[in-house]
Amino acid sequence: MTSDQPGTALLTDHYELTMVRAALRSGTAHRRAVFEMFARQLPNGRRYGVVAGTGRLLDALERFRFSDAELAFLEREHIADAPTLEFLRGYRFGGTIWGYAEGDCYFPGSPILVVEGTFAEAVILETLALSIFNHDCAIASAASRMVTAAHGRPLTEMGSRRTHEWSAVAAARAAYIAGFATTSNLQAGYQYGVPTTGTSAHAFTLLFDGEKQAFAAQLDSLGSATTLLVDTYDVQGAIRTAVELAGPDLGAIRIDSGDLAVVAREARAQLDSLGAGRARIILTGDLDEYSIAALAAEPVAGYGVGTSLVTGSGAPTAALVYKLVARSESDESGPLRPVAKRSVGKPSRGGRKWAVRELDDRGSAAVERVIDHEPQGRDSGRRLLHVLVRDGEIVAREPVSAARSRHEATVAELPAHARQLSRGYPAIPTVFEPDQD
Repeated sequence: MTSDQPGTALLTDHYELTMVRAALRSGTAHRRAVFEMFARQLPNGRRYGVVAGTGRLLDALERFRFSDAELAFLEREHIADAPTLEFLRGYRFGGTIWGYAEGDCYFPGSPILVVEGTFAEAVILETLALSIFNHDCAIASAASRMVTAAHGRPLTEMGSRRTHEWSAVAAARAAYIAGFATTSNLQAGYQYGVPTTGTSAHAFTLLFDGEKQAFAAQLDSLGSATTLLVDTYDVQGAIRTAVELAGPDLGAIRIDSGDLAVVAREARAQLDSLGAGRARIILTGDLDEYSIAALAAEPVAGYGVGTSLVTGSGAPTAALVYKLVARSESDESGPLRPVAKRSVGKPSRGGRKWAVRELDDRGSAAVERVIDHEPQGRDSGRRLLHVLVRDGEIVAREPVSAARSRHEATVAELPAHARQLSRGYPAIPTVFEPDQD
């Protein structure tokens, strides 16, 4: 680990370590176990969810090590006894992790992540996996809806000031996977290669005696292709000044307030009348998928989205859970048997699972089949689970661009009603075979 990549082992809940402690003492810690991460339902009546966070989990898993200082803390606070400290000191995940490919879609019951190993080494990853996927899947799912609503117009993620500083980086990554074109967050550009963009805020205009001086300074620095923010005082006056200074080569204007549909139409007409017909109009200001969809007929070139995106547009978590679904009877070499919760309102389905997505004759996704065996030749459909980690070794790293391309292809594969913004049922049903209810 380097100084800018801290360990991730304490990004966990206290009870994960007390479970390990008790399992070690009882002799059950090394039983073979299978954990599964899934969503019982989609949030807010949405039609599909988006898998995001896989690459971040693999990075975090690589750094899941307990330092001497962290072990001293656990001992000092009486969280871990001597056998537990010894186990944690040498902790390295040695099992196998399967998962849906990043950028793919998921539905209720989809086994998004399957973790196989000993109970102790697998249970300790619960909090880390859930915190990453619950956040990133929520952001990507909201972003995908916004991309659909934009109908090909580019979207910029600009929510860094509305969330935790590191959540902002993860959100920018997830939004890019789901189809956003750019981000304002430089760390996301540096760390993940997400394209960045940005020009100025109202503070820059207010720094000068007037818009003419502010625009002149920005144009001198960035050239006529820049985007000028025109709603600090009076939009029409600002547009006149912008065209006066930049001429017909003015790149774009940004409008951040007012009745955006009306202001955009008026701005387009004014730009055209002043000879700046090629100047684009960018809209920002508390946009979400619904307001973006409402602007579809307006003369707009692109959007910037902040608060709504980084809060999942009303669903800030994907409501994923991480449950033990199978374990051996005695030691790590014994056969696995299904186990399941029977809690009222929170049941789980026991047994190791696999999944395939079947297409209809038109090539459209028709059903998510969750089965109790690894898909064979007789199992039609696209296999959804892929090996991410094998015997402790990460085997499935990929660039964010690959997940982005996969998501575009996956959404295109869904039936047309999946892209509706109205509340409704999942786009395709999840069928469990055999049905264990």
